Amino acid sequence: MSTLPTLTTASGIPVPDNQNSISAGARGPLLLADFALIEKLQHFNRERIPERVVHAKGSGAYGTFTVTHDISTFTKAKLLGAIGKKTETFVRFSTVGGERGSADTERDPRGFAIRFYTEEGNWDLVGNNTPMFFIKDPVKFPDFVHTQKRDPQTNLKSPTMMFDFWSKAPESLHQVTMLFSDRGTPDGYRHMDGFGSHTFSLINTNGERHWVKWHLRTQQGIKNLSAADAVRLAGEDPDYAQRDLFSSIAKGDFPKWEVRIQIATDAELAAWEARTGWNPFDLTKVWPHTDFPRIPVGVLELNRNPENYHAEVEQVAFSPANVVPGMGYSPDKMLQGRLFGYHDAQLYRVGTNHQHLPVNAPRCPFHNQQRDGMMAIANGGAAQNYATVEAAGTKSVGLGFGDPGWALSGNTGRYDGRGVEDDFTQAGNLFRILPPAERQNLFNNLAGPLSHVSDEIRERQLGHFDKADPAYGSGVRAALRAHGAGNSKAA
Repeated sequence: MSTLPTLTTASGIPVPDNQNSISAGARGPLLLADFALIEKLQHFNRERIPERVVHAKGSGAYGTFTVTHDISTFTKAKLLGAIGKKTETFVRFSTVGGERGSADTERDPRGFAIRFYTEEGNWDLVGNNTPMFFIKDPVKFPDFVHTQKRDPQTNLKSPTMMFDFWSKAPESLHQVTMLFSDRGTPDGYRHMDGFGSHTFSLINTNGERHWVKWHLRTQQGIKNLSAADAVRLAGEDPDYAQRDLFSSIAKGDFPKWEVRIQIATDAELAAWEARTGWNPFDLTKVWPHTDFPRIPVGVLELNRNPENYHAEVEQVAFSPANVVPGMGYSPDKMLQGRLFGYHDAQLYRVGTNHQHLPVNAPRCPFHNQQRDGMMAIANGGAAQNYATVEAAGTKSVGLGFGDPGWALSGNTGRYDGRGVEDDFTQAGNLFRILPPAERQNLFNNLAGPLSHVSDEIRERQLGHFDKADPAYGSGVRAALRAHGAGNSKAA
């Protein structure tokens, strides 16, 4: 005898027969009165919510963040307030450019998004496995993402689209170098580092601000796939990273990351910028560890798999705008764009009340005047649906919660930094720290797609490699010759 619960409709009405539809006679047409059939087909037709434009394919797990070091000098955020304090988390890893059905091992950055369910609300640290990004202004983001998707005519991935964009945007070179290095194909999600990437801010009890970058260092050790193994696994096991993460947690082999921060004051960043010429809020740049050492904060452990992939991993809705008291933003242009873009995407993809879903709902009490809309699970009951105006005013200072804000200067307008900002030195620095074998892998990984683009695009991209380091350009040219690709400097 079956031990499964009685099958019902979504309204709880028992389904008398889930094997045979109601028909007019044994062979006759079906009747509209078979509501169990109608509801089943209607829901089936609506099982897919819109796919994420980026980070479509992902894996996720619950875990715990534990504070191991006192950083209360820098922030009054309660989740960081005491050594040993634990906070529940949910982490979603993802590929960036591929569709939901794409392979986990494609050459692509990896998303590394963490939700901390704190007593002061949800903090979302929405980052990647790289500390930099391809562009520094969000107005370029839709165009960039389109180049990573499919050609509108052929519906195929296009090296021409990718390198046409990258070769005309030298700011991308730093990330392109990382992408085509061995770290462009990490061995699953457990063996890669994570980064908040942007510059954020921390506010202490005295209302003092420090600028911060977040780092997560894998305790499993960095492991990457060779280009050949990544391609092989794409065919043999396209869900390789999902399988590895779920299986490791299921058997009690819980992955961990050490959480660290880089910290700087206004004066320190100003002095560093004066010395290097680099904008500390430019997402295409990093803060070198020699200039800003990493300070340990805590440990992130993933120890519980989701019960339902769609309800939790697919419907989780992150936004970098979600920061708690003691934390804040920065003038990073890409961050400013993401503060709007992520929440707006979730409103479209999951719905106006997506924060009511269990995976998105805060674990602390919450109260607002937001009402109605589709799927209003927590609609406020009989509580007042408007905010009472304070007749005496609020006497607000700064951005709130002690955040003093930051000074702004200059005329409003559009500013093009091309020819003024240095887009090559940090890319060259990254190239120069690669061991010889990894440099050769970089050359070969680049030569493959570059051998399929026009001479004009290839020459433009090679020029960027030359500016980063002459050995970088010559190495790619040698690899191109091995691929049989002609170019004017390869002879």
